[in-house]
Amino acid sequence: MLQQVNGQEASSLHYDPLKEDLQVFLGSEIQLAEMDDLTKVNPVTPATVLRCLQERYQEDVFYTNAGCTLVALNPFKPVPYLYYPKLMRDYHTAPQLQKLKPHIFTVGEQTYRNVQSLLEPVDQSIIVSGESGAGKTWTSRCLMKFYATVANSSASQETHETVERIEKRVLDSNPVMEAFGNACTLRNSNSSRFGKYIQLQLNRAQQMTGASVQTYLLEKTRVAYQAPLERNFHIFYQITKGASSSERLEWHLPEGMAFHWLPNSERTLEEDCFEVTRDAMLHLGIDHSTQNNIFKILSGLLHLGNIHFDDSEDESQVCQPQEDAKCFVMTAASLLQIPKEELLETLRVRMITAGKQQQVFRKPCSRAECETRRDCLAKVTYARLFDWLVLVVNGSICAEPSTWTTFIGLLDVYGFECFPNNNLEQLCINYANEKLQQHFVAHYLRAQQEEYAAEGLEWSFISYQDNQSCLDLIEGTPLSICSLINEECRLNRLSNAIQLQTRIESALSSNASLSRNKFSKDPNFIIAHYAGPVQYQIEGMVEKNKDPVPPELIQLLQHSQDSLLQKLFPSQEKEPNDLLGQSRASVVTVVSKFKSSLEQLMQVLHSTTPHYIRCIKPNSQGHAQRFQAKEVLSQLEACGIVETVHISAAGFPIRVSFQSFLERYNLLRKSHPTQPRPSSRLPGSLLTKEPSGQQPISKEDATLQSLIRDILLTLPPTMATLRDHPEARLSPSPIHCGRTKVFMTDSVLELLEHRRVQTLNKCARCIQFCWRRHQHRKLEKQRWAATLLQAATRSWLTRKRIQRLHAAATSIKRAWRKWRAKMDSLVSIELDDVEENCFTKVPYLPLSTTLPWPSHETIQLWPLGLVLSNASVGVIRMRRNLSLQACLQIPCHSSPYKVEVIQHDQAGITSIRALPQGSIRFHCKKSPLLYANISPEPQNYDITGFNQILLDRHRLIPV
Repeated sequence: MLQQVNGQEASSLHYDPLKEDLQVFLGSEIQLAEMDDLTKVNPVTPATVLRCLQERYQEDVFYTNAGCTLVALNPFKPVPYLYYPKLMRDYHTAPQLQKLKPHIFTVGEQTYRNVQSLLEPVDQSIIVSGESGAGKTWTSRCLMKFYATVANSSASQETHETVERIEKRVLDSNPVMEAFGNACTLRNSNSSRFGKYIQLQLNRAQQMTGASVQTYLLEKTRVAYQAPLERNFHIFYQITKGASSSERLEWHLPEGMAFHWLPNSERTLEEDCFEVTRDAMLHLGIDHSTQNNIFKILSGLLHLGNIHFDDSEDESQVCQPQEDAKCFVMTAASLLQIPKEELLETLRVRMITAGKQQQVFRKPCSRAECETRRDCLAKVTYARLFDWLVLVVNGSICAEPSTWTTFIGLLDVYGFECFPNNNLEQLCINYANEKLQQHFVAHYLRAQQEEYAAEGLEWSFISYQDNQSCLDLIEGTPLSICSLINEECRLNRLSNAIQLQTRIESALSSNASLSRNKFSKDPNFIIAHYAGPVQYQIEGMVEKNKDPVPPELIQLLQHSQDSLLQKLFPSQEKEPNDLLGQSRASVVTVVSKFKSSLEQLMQVLHSTTPHYIRCIKPNSQGHAQRFQAKEVLSQLEACGIVETVHISAAGFPIRVSFQSFLERYNLLRKSHPTQPRPSSRLPGSLLTKEPSGQQPISKEDATLQSLIRDILLTLPPTMATLRDHPEARLSPSPIHCGRTKVFMTDSVLELLEHRRVQTLNKCARCIQFCWRRHQHRKLEKQRWAATLLQAATRSWLTRKRIQRLHAAATSIKRAWRKWRAKMDSLVSIELDDVEENCFTKVPYLPLSTTLPWPSHETIQLWPLGLVLSNASVGVIRMRRNLSLQACLQIPCHSSPYKVEVIQHDQAGITSIRALPQGSIRFHCKKSPLLYANISPEPQNYDITGFNQILLDRHRLIPV
């Protein structure tokens, strides 16, 4: 059975009566500064939680876990070592986040890993809440830097530059939005005067592809009114302090000039850096020319605030501007590029449309009305400029819908506010904080306990502070404060604060959260918010809710020659609150617009997995190392930290449906087969128990439960089985299998993820091994096949070459034998002729005697080497010469060759000398026959000569 520490009611939680519990807690040996999670505190009381936070704060430890919530104490001093990029990467690469110290980076990394795990709902939201000055803006800024660093580390080399450019634009949107939307208040020097929800858009690879900014309820009244000791928006101080001399001359901002709407300008803040804002605007695509137009408009608004009027002599006369304000009228008209006369006419004269004929009447305004119209002109101009900047920022950083699949949302809204004078702005701000607190209560405190009971867990409910009655008072139907204020705006009459107070009291007196300060002379009502009671002044609330903008003011700005003002106020635009052709019931009030946008925000938050960061302000003065216990305790009680610790210590923060659990962790059951255990050894949390009064579990759910139990039994015995130690049996099991969901603690989820990663790595290694073995075998087969092909190819080529050589040798031998046989036959025939001619008596003929010319075919067949070389010189000399020329294929007619006969001891022809006609070369081709160039008998003499053809001498058998 789950253990529960009974909490106390919020009204009975005080610091002093808990000294006994505090002494018990302080008597433990555990060091308070080392206790990272408040769920380890025992007993859980406001005093013990407060003491733990105080000890950690004194040790410069500013982040502490409180179950599902991270408590962040504002250090009120620079702590750069907590936000280094190296530390961001350490949290991103940590295998087990639970072993690291609590940090906002832990929350950021948890959301990033949830997106990677694709567990429904995949989209994540981080809700940063707390009072004004608790550090919400700084926390959101650091989280954006963390996501930019994480997304950049996972980008590839090709997409690194693109991701870095997107990150630069997303981060540059912060200084621009803070300059135009933040201001210095009594509680915070950089207070957000608007709410914003930033969606960081991620693609399938969890890389940041863009972002979008959605804003809520800009406090535009701050442009024309600042409470004592407070300041206007940061951008006005930046342009007056950071402009160059030429820009001051162009914008008419001389040094030392006093502006009525620029109080406390002597204070210098870190947020007054003008160059940072200008560089960020330039990176977002706002060029220097457009920036110059923006700053000229802002300067014109400052000069517009210095225009004051004197009272008129009677109601029919218009009010005249004061003497020192006339120059400001000219300067403001020049900077806004509108005619001076038209500006004064619009501020001092009101146009009234009345009657069925819609006749227009001009009515001079009183001094108060003139200044109200002046303030309205400034507020509507600044509001349009702010909305235009949001559109520009979104156009620069927002990605196409097809390029991103999931998002991580950062909600940074104004904190709970309670001032001496609270009006409609504070009502809307506190209303938004009530909705966020109700979301936390509904999502975590109430829904979690109800879900435990529905799933069959043995659970006793823990009491907590529910703010539903307060929300019913503000927004309930059919009657609420918002509905009564809107109804008062729709009535065609002047608002009466006393009458509205009476209606609120009579209609909502049954709600315990409503009361009234009877000792105050001004009409008021008090709402008991979750963070404390707040008294609201009714006077002026209806007029602020109407937010009237006279049509003639819009027409005045439409006539401006400034290009930016023409974009902000297009000529074809319909005038706001123009009742011509409209019913008064269709007028949209400030409260109704804010309520509609807030409902859209809550729908987005309900569709995501929420994460909570509670920012706590240690003291109201903003001093470092100062811990005011009473103020911190009031914040802890207001945001429900103690109740959160109670439920988190006894409950299960992780809840996963059966189907999702099996889809993600079924591989553990397949890779780690379990041995069946007897039911007596199964943990009670794993046994299915039928809660009384509920329907039995369906067959499908029972099958899923059995599969899930097999998965859970693969965990170590300390997680999945009962402990043998008697004291261990008393502690709650870290995991429970309900009717439709699996409930577990963070440690079990971390163990399951670790086992899953190990199993996936093992499977990946197995796949790699099998693939490498397959590749190796395939490669060996390819090598063996290649070797066989090479051997067969070489064998085939060798056989073909040898066959060609054999064929060539056979052809040569056949041709040689044929030629040799033919030559032998010719030699035998010619030798017979020579023998006959030698014995024939033929008279000697001189060389010039012409012999009968033999046929050409016969001469070509004469053997040169064997016949002529041994023929004797005589009557057959002519025949010998002709035979020589025929064998050498020398033309017979007009031959340039000359045959010389040199007689030695042995008769015969030794050389043929040609007549000199240039050099002659004979190219001999080497015989393919082996030993063809080697003479069988060594020659002991050589016959050489210039241009000679050496002839082999062949010895003939003497006849």
